[in-house]
Amino acid sequence: MTAMDTITYRPARDELAYTFGGRMPVAHVRSGDILQVHTEDCFGGLVRGPADLPSQVCKMPYLNPVSGPFFVEDAEPGDTLAIHLAAITPTRDWGVSSTFPHFGALTGTSHTATLQPPLEERVWVYDIDRQANTVRFHATETDHTADLPLDPMIGTIGVAPGGFEARSTIVPDTHGGNLDTPELRGGTTLYLGVNVHGAMLALGDGHARQGEGEACGVGVEIATTTTLAIEVIKGTGTAWPRVETDTSIMSVGCARPLEDAYRIAHRDLVGWASDLTGLEELDAYQLISQAGGAPIGNVCDPNYTVLAAVDKALLPAPSPAYGGVHARLRQRATGLR
Repeated sequence: MTAMDTITYRPARDELAYTFGGRMPVAHVRSGDILQVHTEDCFGGLVRGPADLPSQVCKMPYLNPVSGPFFVEDAEPGDTLAIHLAAITPTRDWGVSSTFPHFGALTGTSHTATLQPPLEERVWVYDIDRQANTVRFHATETDHTADLPLDPMIGTIGVAPGGFEARSTIVPDTHGGNLDTPELRGGTTLYLGVNVHGAMLALGDGHARQGEGEACGVGVEIATTTTLAIEVIKGTGTAWPRVETDTSIMSVGCARPLEDAYRIAHRDLVGWASDLTGLEELDAYQLISQAGGAPIGNVCDPNYTVLAAVDKALLPAPSPAYGGVHARLRQRATGLR
């Protein structure tokens, strides 16, 4: 740790983690610190071209690695950890995506059993141009290309679950995890309830971009340098992950079936909006029913992810969420993008 309380962490390959919980911390950090964390892609950097089929170059369960965990001093069960994503920067000029046998929204899986044969396994390589701010898609069977906006996000970020559990990094739940929502981009603050002493924050699985729902189960997977600012909010719990931007608040639900994830997210947002504004619960429910959004994170992971979102400008004089920590951390992170 330097005098400026900025911590830089670059894990060696054998230091990558594949669970939330059950790991010793890689570093101790404090509320108010800035972290600059190097993350590997979901394939551990082993898929680099069309010939690198994930089933051949990767080995289960060593998929979706995260960097960490970081022990956050003064974080205790019943607190909330605020994580402001100041910047997410691709570290390579390429990213990869793929189809997997028995994985994705449009194929039979072990839990959606069908008689159809598995999808062909295939890899797509995307060019990343940070100057042009684009991600270039190349069709594999024709010469078609398409330039898509570069919109980096962190797919997996979370804290240790409670109850002495260790959860695979592929699973999203109350502790965070593989949320796979494009809303976790630079400039966003994520709120996670603390379940264990020290919180044990970890992150990885960067995407250069991802469509809502992550239909094939794989975004444009990248390694990143991610800069975050953290703050412990004492004595305030958070049951499900929450997200705040300059303009919106969002609640995250993770479950199967998809409608239960939708219900979790919207039930939490109705309560949060009511708490922030003093709106009676059914009035808040009605407003969110007509003005809210429901971006889907993923429909492929062990739990599905749905967000419930509402524009802060539509809420009647809302109190700042968590005492204004989003604006405070955003100011602290100024110049780190």
